[in-house]
Parts: sequence; C-alpha cells; structure tokens
Amino acid sequence: MATTADAAAPTPVPPPRPKGWRLLRAALQSRKAATMLAFGFSSGLPFALLVGTLTAWLGEVGIKLAAIGVFSWIGLSYSFKFLWSPIVDRVPLPLLERLGRRKSWILLCQMVIAVGLLGIVATDPASQIGRFALIAFFAAIASASQDIAIDAWRIDNADESAPIELLSAVNQFGYRTASIVGGALALFMAGTMSWPHVYMVMAGIMAALGLVTLSAPDTPRPLASKLHAALADPGALAPKWRALCLAVVGMSWGWAIWRIVSFALSMLGEAAPGAAKPSVSDFTKAYGPLIILATVFVPLGVATLTNWLKTRGTYVLSAHDDTHSVPRTAANHLYSALVDPLAELSRRLGGGVLIVIGFILTYAICYNIWASFAYPFYLEELKYSKDEVAFASKIFGIFMTMIGISLGGYLFARIGRFPTVLIGAVLPPLGNFLYADLAEGGRNIDAFARFFRLDMLALQFGSDLRMVRLLLAICYENISTGLALTAFVAYVSSIVSKQYGAIQYALLSSLLSLVGTLGRGVTGEAFDTYGYAPVFRWTAATALVSVVFVLAEWARVSRNERRAKSVVPG
Repeated sequence: MATTADAAAPTPVPPPRPKGWRLLRAALQSRKAATMLAFGFSSGLPFALLVGTLTAWLGEVGIKLAAIGVFSWIGLSYSFKFLWSPIVDRVPLPLLERLGRRKSWILLCQMVIAVGLLGIVATDPASQIGRFALIAFFAAIASASQDIAIDAWRIDNADESAPIELLSAVNQFGYRTASIVGGALALFMAGTMSWPHVYMVMAGIMAALGLVTLSAPDTPRPLASKLHAALADPGALAPKWRALCLAVVGMSWGWAIWRIVSFALSMLGEAAPGAAKPSVSDFTKAYGPLIILATVFVPLGVATLTNWLKTRGTYVLSAHDDTHSVPRTAANHLYSALVDPLAELSRRLGGGVLIVIGFILTYAICYNIWASFAYPFYLEELKYSKDEVAFASKIFGIFMTMIGISLGGYLFARIGRFPTVLIGAVLPPLGNFLYADLAEGGRNIDAFARFFRLDMLALQFGSDLRMVRLLLAICYENISTGLALTAFVAYVSSIVSKQYGAIQYALLSSLLSLVGTLGRGVTGEAFDTYGYAPVFRWTAATALVSVVFVLAEWARVSRNERRAKSVVPG
C-alpha cells in the first residue's frame, strides 16, 4: 500500500533534450544514436552530390540549362519513393537478410550508391550526358531506397535510452553535416582537383559508411501473418476489387513514369543528324498536367471510390478471409501503400482533401522550380569562384537555414499554425526579386548594403561588396525557405492519421516537390531563352496560387472548428 509520502512525491521531470554540441556528445555515448548520426550522414551525402553539386559539374562543362533542368528530374526518385517502400519494408534480401531486416537494405543501397558515383566518374558528361544521367538516376533510386530503410530503422530502434526525438535530431545533424561535405567541401575540392577525382573521394566515403552499417543494431522481422490483417476483416473491400483498384493506380503511375523517363532519355540522348532536340516546354505543356492527374488525382479518385463502395457495403467481405498466398501478400503490401492511405485521408477530410492536395502541390513551388540551377547561376552566370559559392551556399547558407527553421518553430508556437503557413507561402517568392536584381548587377542589394554599412563591415573581414550581395540574397532565401518548410512539415504532420502516419506523411511530403521538379525542365529552357532576371520575376507569381490554397484551407479548418464548438454534448 502506498504511503502518504509516496503519494505526495512529485513526478520526476525528464531532463531537457540536448542541443548543439551537447546533442553530438549524447549521440556518441549511445550506440544507437551514434549509428543514427552515421545513417543521417549516409542519407544526406548522395542527395547533396546527385541533386545539387552535380549541376555545378554540368554547368562547368557547358551543358545547357534546359538539359540540366531535365537532368534534375532524377530528383523525382525521392518524390516517388513511397511507390516501392513496401518492397524495402517487407522483402527479405537473399544472403544479406542475415545481417538484419533494415541493415541489409541500407548496406545494399550504400554499395549501389558508391558504385554509381564511380560510374559517374568513368563517364564524360560533355559527350555522354545520356549515360551520365542514367547512372545518376540509378544512384538516386538507391539513395531514396536507403532513406526508406533508414527512416524505418529509426522508428524500429527508438527506445527509452534512445528516444525517437533524439534519434530524429541526430539524424538531422548528420544530414546537415553531409550537406556541407557533399556541397561546400566538394566545391572546395573541385577548385584544386578535377570533378571525377572529387566524386571518387565521395564514393570512397560512401563505401566506408558500410562498415558502420555492419556494426549497427537491428530489430527482428515481424511475422507476415500479422501484416495488413484489417484487409481480411469483414467489411473490407473484396480482394478482386482491391486488385482492380490497384491495377488502375498501378497503370496510371506506370504511364506517368514511362512518359517522364522516355522523354528524359530522348532529351539527354544523341539526336539524329539534322534533327532538333525535343522541346521541354512542349512536353511540359502537353504532359505535365496529365502526369499530375495520373500520379495524384487518379489514385485519389480510386481511393474515394473504395470509400463509397465500403459505405454502401458493396463488394466487401461478409466474413473473415483466411486466404494466404504470395500474390495476395504482395498485392496487400502495394494496396496499403498506394490506396489505403489516400482512402483514409479522403474519408476523414471529405471534399477538403482537394484543397489539401492543392495546397501541398503549390506550396514552396517557387523554390523547388529553380533550386537545381543555383550552382550554374552562381558559377557560370555571376562568375563567383567555387570557394566563394561553397562558403556562401553551403556553410553560411546552412546556418541561415537553421535560423529559418528556428524562426518557423517559434512563429508556429507564438502566432499559430495558419499565420505561420501563410507567411511561409508569401516570403520565399519575394526572394526571387532579390535574385533578379542579383542577375542584373545587384544595384538595389548594393544600395541596401551601403545604407547599413555592410560594405564597410565586409572590408574589415577582407571581403568586398560583390560577396556581400551574394550573401544577402542567400541569407533571405535560406531563412524564408527554412521557415516555410518548417511550417509545411508541422502542418502535414498535424493532418496525417496515426494509423497511416508514416505512409501518409511520405506520400504527402513527396507531393511538395512534384510540380516544382516537373517544372524545372521548362524553367531551364526559359533561362536559356530569356535570361535569369525575367524568369525569376515570372516564377515569383506562383506565390499567388499557393496563397489562395492556404487561405482556402485556413477557412475550411476554421469552419470545421466552429462547427465542432457549436455541437453541445448530449
């Protein structure tokens, strides 16, 4: 029996989570957290090398911006990774499975990435851009697959000694460090050695990370009989109708991927003598809306149909289904990844799901649509050196991003969810006007710098006004996009269900870059045709679409909250 003293004893307050270098020290004192630090680095390095730094190499060898825009479509592998997430999550690898359910996939992906980087080294982008892009694409697929396995490892291995909050923070620490290594350090190295040698060093680092993977802890694989049990319960859609819905979604996705890949190969491959390269602008106008329809709205329509059938009790199971087979299990995996999460979201949000999808597709589009051209813009158009860009973009810029992330978290807690999301929709596009001014010589940025005596401050550090204008533009962009992406992550995290949390979050967050990535091809062609400054100003107009969707979603949620308050419990 508890004593009075026991009852009165205060509940122990958990210690605050460490930050900064204390976070790093805490990580190194725990095997799981130290492994997570290495995994975060392993996740961030290939992304920095394949989606960012590689464009600096392409710009240096004279690849046109339209081709660089199409090349950047390899980033769609990160947007589409949820398509094959069931395979990474559920399928045991021959021979490697004995290493662990997550470790086996992580190690395989690390080795494929390392081989891919070496394949890039052995290929000349100036004369073999098609082969170069194909190798980079397979390396990006391996990188996205590694991210799936690492995210699952983090969730599986979290416990009292290494809570999920600590592992997530350590993961970001490793990821940001890799961004500096794959960005700033790679550019510094490229100033003193060739690009192939730089990527050879990075391939060696990637292979060395496999040693960490071999020593990492792992969790046992659950019994297959426990997976997707709800699909066999009475009231669930009958298997043959699930298969039909899955076939429609699969064909829709397959067509979209085939169109993107086939056009990219025709654009990056060798044209026939006398034949013109296909137009990125024509392709985007003709197929861009259809690709979005096929990858977003067809699956959403199928998910809505399944809800309607289940509500009516049509084509559903009347009794528990005990049938087990390899094809049935595989179909259940895919159905749970592609249809079920959208069905739950559509059932819960109703018609508001269209506003949510529109909001996600257009939010941060202004940044996503031109991010792949940053290095060619800084290096080839503005003629900054690799060392200058490395410092401004990947060292100074990352610190500014951290400030933006902190500011976004503060505003979210201080002024609320939707005011912060709205600010995040408005601020980043305004930065395009700074870049337009930078492209035209930076007259307005220079006036700002002189007014606040930043030019004199730069002289004290041995720099000049030219460097100040680049730092000011990057400062604004990284703070505003850091704020915007923090608001986006917090908002999407708040609308996913606990039942489908991981899959829904992966699905919805992947849509953030879909429109922007598809638009990079036409943006690159526009840069080639009209120059940087006009295109920067035109793309700033995308903020108007994003703001409309944010306001519509704000009104929808506010209306639902008022209705909930007006309901008096009986």
